[in-house]
Amino acid sequence: MTEAEVRREAGIQREAGDQREAGVRPEAEVQREAGVQRDAEVQRRAGGQPEAGVWRKSEPTGGPASRPAGGPASGPAGGPDIGEAARAALAAAWAALGGPPGHADRVRWLGVPGPLAAARLPVAAIAAGTVAAATLAAADLAAARGTPAAARLDVDLARTATAFTSERHLRAEGRGFAGFAALSRFWPAADGWVRTHANYPHHRERLLWALGVTGEDEVPNRIAALDASTVEDRVTAENGLAVAVRTAQAWAAHPHGRAVAGQPLLRLRRVVEEHGGALPPMPAGVLLPAAGVRVLDLTRVIAGPVGTRTLALLGADVLRVDPPGLPELPGQYLDTGFGKRSTVLDLTDPRDRATFEDLLSAAHVVVTGYRPGALDRFGLSPAALLDRRPALVVATISAWGTEGPWAGRRGFDSLVQAATGIATAEGAPYDAAKGGLPGALPAQALDHGTGYLLAAAVLRALALRAVTGGGWLAELSLARAAHWLLTTPPAAVPTEAAGDEPNRWCTRTGPYRHALPPVTLPGGPETWAEPPHAWGSDAPAWRARSAQAGERGAR
Repeated sequence: MTEAEVRREAGIQREAGDQREAGVRPEAEVQREAGVQRDAEVQRRAGGQPEAGVWRKSEPTGGPASRPAGGPASGPAGGPDIGEAARAALAAAWAALGGPPGHADRVRWLGVPGPLAAARLPVAAIAAGTVAAATLAAADLAAARGTPAAARLDVDLARTATAFTSERHLRAEGRGFAGFAALSRFWPAADGWVRTHANYPHHRERLLWALGVTGEDEVPNRIAALDASTVEDRVTAENGLAVAVRTAQAWAAHPHGRAVAGQPLLRLRRVVEEHGGALPPMPAGVLLPAAGVRVLDLTRVIAGPVGTRTLALLGADVLRVDPPGLPELPGQYLDTGFGKRSTVLDLTDPRDRATFEDLLSAAHVVVTGYRPGALDRFGLSPAALLDRRPALVVATISAWGTEGPWAGRRGFDSLVQAATGIATAEGAPYDAAKGGLPGALPAQALDHGTGYLLAAAVLRALALRAVTGGGWLAELSLARAAHWLLTTPPAAVPTEAAGDEPNRWCTRTGPYRHALPPVTLPGGPETWAEPPHAWGSDAPAWRARSAQAGERGAR
């Protein structure tokens, strides 16, 4: 085995051990099982030719032809070192945020990238770049509010890697939480592979309905009898979640792939010009750049909640608002709920709608994480929000972005990985007899990375608003983060880079053991002020400013 393969296997084994310890079935086992469930018909088709848009089992993934132009062609060896690659990723993110170029020079890289080193794609560098962008944006907001600028900002690669797998480290009374559901996985189809997502009960029901089956045991044979694109179309038509596994070249030729490639990493712009944006003074003591900022958090799953969790770390009063009857997955909610509060409002009810409008009237930031257009009927489109509150910062995050034919589709990190070519790049090497087995990144890095970019965009907008005023809009998507990852040159990661112990970067807050936040500031908080509250247990009201910062320990 090559050094890269040894490092990759070590990372997989360590993550599997952590997941078993938590009582969770390892994702690596789920992927391997997908490879042995090919029926005789699928095996006979293994010598076929790829069709446009679908990754067939006969299509190799390891050679240069399977990589996008400008992307990795031969693994991590021979590229820039991890520090240089992280610096380049920060430069790209900071430029997209419109940050002053010289400010990025203050960041120093520490440690090794831990389990992220197992990836073939430059996940460790992209992760470090997104965390550094959030750290730098936080420091610049503090400076805009009168705190002297920090001369140096540290980003620890191992701490970042642990944070990017935070859901795997969460423990409540020693117990971990379930990961992917049984129907959230890769499946061999008649001409390729399909990735489905059914972690939520309503998505499971839609998947079974779309496939015309009544039980989970019928799913393998049903998908094996259909082309991957047919499964994708049928399930999507029933508002379920399934994508055909594609190569990066097939995605680049796909209409939505072309639309995503033509977009910036993120958009941040002032859309209302005449209103001021002063914030209250920051409290003395621990450095909390977002203190006094009120954030309405209308996000779910991982990416958006990671972003708002970061704002809560930095002092913001973050109130998550969910509809009744649609609770979050327990582990997912708890992991992303530190420092935040949670309330439930039914926006179809006039009284709850009036309560929401009262909250909005005093909010500084609104973050939404639903499909583009899904909240428009409640008057929660960016334009409608800014019409009512012209000095708002509005940030939106979605799976596929706001432009292109898939803009209105549901999506999750795992599906974006599968559709865009990441799963083929990270899969098992091509074999003439068996074809290729799709794989996954060692973390849900699109979710986490986009979450930190979301936090960076909000912090940057607040800093700019303090100077220029106005209402600001930030737009981000997992698909654009995937394009960034696929087109970033690989980094040379030393063999020992995967050896750092993740538990070193965990702590306890209340009854939970959890990963430490990767965003750190000199004099800033070491962790969140409080553990997550029970879902929907808080009153729909803002905190008094005197209570907002809470008790914290400084670094």
